[in-house]
Amino acid sequence: MSSATTSATSATPRRALLADPGYQAFVILRTAFTVAPILFGLDKFANLLVDWPAYLAPWINDLVPGSAQAAMYAVGVIEIVAGITVALAPRFGAWLVAGWLAGIIVNLLTIPDYYDIALRDFGLLLGAVALARLAERYHGKRQH
Repeated sequence: MSSATTSATSATPRRALLADPGYQAFVILRTAFTVAPILFGLDKFANLLVDWPAYLAPWINDLVPGSAQAAMYAVGVIEIVAGITVALAPRFGAWLVAGWLAGIIVNLLTIPDYYDIALRDFGLLLGAVALARLAERYHGKRQH
């Protein structure tokens, strides 16, 4: 009888957590900021979605060694690592993604005609900050 009581009481907090809109937002943002950086990072090696080197500001291309495509390979690795970090340690990973997005925004603001993409990335940066704040509350409080 005690095992039935124990499983019922341990399931109740989990159900309450899953019903919490804040926790739901945390899960949605954590999933998005895990999957998107990994997929976009992988695409830096394939250029299926877009010609990624075109998004590198000329002044940054002049600073980094090698070609713009080689720089995109490094960017891809960083984005994959950032996505994995969000999955494993969202309180840190979300800030890492937000900082990375800030760098992307600076890059895009220095390329004519990319201001709309910079604005979109600013919205993503705000989403990453929201994830970081939600992770402070919810990460580590999951019921098993």
